[in-house]
Amino acid sequence: MPVEVIERKILLIRGQKVMLDADLAELYGVEVKHLKRQVKRNLDRFPADFMIQLSKEEYEYLRRHFGTLKRGKHSKYLPYAFTEQGVAMLSSVLNSKRAVHVNPYDFERAACGNL
Repeated sequence: MPVEVIERKILLIRGQKVMLDADLAELYGVEVKHLKRQVKRNLDRFPADFMIQLSKEEYEYLRRHFGTLKRGKHSKYLPYAFTEQGVAMLSSVLNSKRAVHVNPYDFERAACGNL
């Protein structure tokens, strides 16, 4: 995924630059439920500063103001948002050919130019 596309998917939530689980699933070429399953199986690799779960209010705000997370499109559960470190860790826990080739530094480069 080009850095320009990643830039548009980076959000500022709770003062942190993050990407949502649905956008990362697309980036890594996996389903959202697979991404979440792998994170849950490897929770010890995702400390609190690697990911956050959106509150209902944050979720509703994103839906209203950015058209993000269309109801019913991704999940009935509140989404997770991953920091730069979380994005890098996802590369190591996901079993997909694309995940091996995704460069975590693309997030870093995009985040530097975004927000």
